[in-house]
Amino acid sequence: MAEQTKDSQAAAALFLPMLFIAAGLALWTGFQSYMLWGENRALTAVHANQEPTVQQATKVRAQLDSIAARTQLLAEKGNAGASLIVAELKKRGVTINPNAKPPAPAAPVK
Repeated sequence: MAEQTKDSQAAAALFLPMLFIAAGLALWTGFQSYMLWGENRALTAVHANQEPTVQQATKVRAQLDSIAARTQLLAEKGNAGASLIVAELKKRGVTINPNAKPPAPAAPVK
């Protein structure tokens, strides 16, 4: 009988510390989840705010590629100014693809 009393006292003595540990773990997990949710919302907002800039940059890039391709065609036809521009671009490591297709627009993120 004394042994049962010691076991029940030991179980009772462990209950409160285990309850505090479980409660602390639950609170910590909840807090971390809340913080991650807030960061996710902030990153989603930043991504949405950058989308117009990315779309504009894609348009400008397509325009520059078109200008470069037309300059390349003029150079191939013998235009001296266009040949000079193409040569300078090659010196700087810029390659011109006259058959390049414009990039497909990116799918919007939900």
